[in-house]
Amino acid sequence: MAVTFADLHTADGLKALEQHLAGKTYLSGDVISKDDIKVFAAVPSKPGAEFPNVARWYDTVTAVVATRFPGKATGVNLPGAGAASTAAAAPAAEAAKAVDDDDDDLDLFGDETEEDKKAAEERVATKASSKKKESGKSSVLLDVKPWDDETDMKKLEEAVRSVQMEGLTWGASKLVPVGYGIKKLQVMMTIVDDLVSVDSLIEERLTEEPINEYVQSCDIVAFNKI
Repeated sequence: MAVTFADLHTADGLKALEQHLAGKTYLSGDVISKDDIKVFAAVPSKPGAEFPNVARWYDTVTAVVATRFPGKATGVNLPGAGAASTAAAAPAAEAAKAVDDDDDDLDLFGDETEEDKKAAEERVATKASSKKKESGKSSVLLDVKPWDDETDMKKLEEAVRSVQMEGLTWGASKLVPVGYGIKKLQVMMTIVDDLVSVDSLIEERLTEEPINEYVQSCDIVAFNKI
């Protein structure tokens, strides 16, 4: 149920607010809301010691508003607010301007309209789309070396390709003679840069159990952006 506060520039008006804030940090819950901003704007200045609950609440809201609106206040006049302190009223006036702030879709002084919601959704979709476009890909050529000439290279390749993760695609491969009857596996892979770290892939997957039964070491031969 909505609570009404009137004449908050008078002692009688502040008395009702004082009673409502007993045992509370904010007007309508455990976090600051539009209700606090609306009422804050109507209180011309910090109340005196006779209203300790309102004074504490006023300081709390002032701290939140100050961090959100760091610009220097020049002061405004609010007709009907009594002997308002322009310096104290200015942060609340700046809060009213936040309705058009692109960094926050919250309408501080009214319900969010369908147009507001649609505009917010479009901004989110645009940002998400931009992020996806920024995520590049790379082509990587790996040298995978066995322990010795007795290592089963077919099983070695199967073990390497068994590593599957989002953003990793294995490509063509071939066996390249190294010497003394030993061959190494050269294998191509395509990675999404934001999802796959080649160093982590080598250190945490390809040279760890159980794959290190076949793989002695891995080296990056070529790394090219796509």
